[in-house]
Amino acid sequence: MVQPGFWDQSERARTVVENIRQLRRWIEPFDDLRHRIADAHELAHLNASDPDPDIAKGLDQEAAQLATDLQALELRTMLRGPDDQRSALLTIHPGAGGTESQDWAEMLLRMYTRWAERHGYAVQVLDLLAGEEAGIKSVTIEITGDFAYGYLKAEKGVHRLVRISPFDSQSRRHTSFASVFVYPVVDDTIQIDVRDDDIEMEVFRASGAGGQHVNKTSSAVRLRHLPSGIVVSCQQERSQHKNKQVALKMLKAALYQRALEEQDKKKAELEATKTDNSWGNQIRSYVFQPYTMVNDHRTEMKVGDVQAVMDGKIDDFIETFLKRFGGKAA
Repeated sequence: MVQPGFWDQSERARTVVENIRQLRRWIEPFDDLRHRIADAHELAHLNASDPDPDIAKGLDQEAAQLATDLQALELRTMLRGPDDQRSALLTIHPGAGGTESQDWAEMLLRMYTRWAERHGYAVQVLDLLAGEEAGIKSVTIEITGDFAYGYLKAEKGVHRLVRISPFDSQSRRHTSFASVFVYPVVDDTIQIDVRDDDIEMEVFRASGAGGQHVNKTSSAVRLRHLPSGIVVSCQQERSQHKNKQVALKMLKAALYQRALEEQDKKKAELEATKTDNSWGNQIRSYVFQPYTMVNDHRTEMKVGDVQAVMDGKIDDFIETFLKRFGGKAA
């Protein structure tokens, strides 16, 4: 990069810089672990000749942490897809069932938000349509951070809830469904051709909880891509221009994901072991009554602490999925 003329060709320079950044994602964590293991080994050797209980206790703690960090790095090596290192756009839609399913969609939103926060990812709500009584009719969030898409692609599919409904006066058990879609965030290095003539834009007033947060002007933006029929909307910014920019990013991400799916369609048809993520084919069930259990139907992994899962502890499901399917969306 220090060579004369390197930055003269901006596209080529940007590609080189991105490649270097991706390589550093792998090299730096590996080097850090290697140095920490070497330091611990040397300290253990020195402590063996003149044992110090405090040093021995510290070494035990470091060994446990090294094991955890090594396992995390091994899991990351499974994320070698072309888009796994990208940030993610995650969309949730409730199934049939009105308020019950809309409440379930909001519970899933909280679960993924908690998961992202646990991993230090930034979360931004790009579009949210609230339900009339409770819950949400739809939501799209952006989860920003390295490998967010690689991990969350395991969550694509239909999620099933079984519980005693808080909205049922007779306290009957209900089954609800919500679908989760995950797309990689497309950056400027990927060329997605979106012509202005192919976009139909509509502006409307943003909805909100009331007070100062409700936008009094028509600043929310809805974009319809006429050739594909894809519709996206954004109402979180106060400026119509900013909402349009965010909506365009969402549209490009959806178009990019569709292009990838079309490329892989024939291959997917031949892979009989793959799970069809279409509507109605649940990937995971969350049972609150008559017992508590979260069951991933693709890996048969079961967890009894449903409350912990709803609080964002879904790493075991993601890890088991990645190990079973080698990082590929099932």
